[in-house]
Amino acid sequence: MNAHPGTVDDLSKAIIEQLQEDGRRSYAAVGKAVGLSEAAVRQRVARLVENGTVQIVAVTDPLQLGFARQAMIGVTVSGDISEVSDQLAELPEVDYVVITAGSFDILAEIVCSDDDELLHVVNDRVRAMPGVVSTETFVYLSLRKQQYNWGTR
Repeated sequence: MNAHPGTVDDLSKAIIEQLQEDGRRSYAAVGKAVGLSEAAVRQRVARLVENGTVQIVAVTDPLQLGFARQAMIGVTVSGDISEVSDQLAELPEVDYVVITAGSFDILAEIVCSDDDELLHVVNDRVRAMPGVVSTETFVYLSLRKQQYNWGTR
């Protein structure tokens, strides 16, 4: 059991590291690597998923799936930032939303098939939301690093 709510103990971190290396690794193989039984690993993974520490997903390459345009949208808001961020999170083209401190109130990553779709999403959907004062679009020209193995060491 974790010492503090919201913390992950060393055994759970070791399990997470095993799954980050290969998300299809069996619980038996993970257990052997970390010194636990298959059942104990299964229980820990279920608890990590249940409490939101871990998501088990297939990570895709948007370009391979026909989504050639990615961009980060900086959004300035007047009024309730949480309400606007929740509305942004509901858009199917948006895969990441964070409330920030600094020049923008919200950053939202958008994945689209092309520039026409990006224009439609930014102009007709994001900028049309009540409370959105302005946006700035940062189009991704080249993805240099994207990893999912952080947070356990």
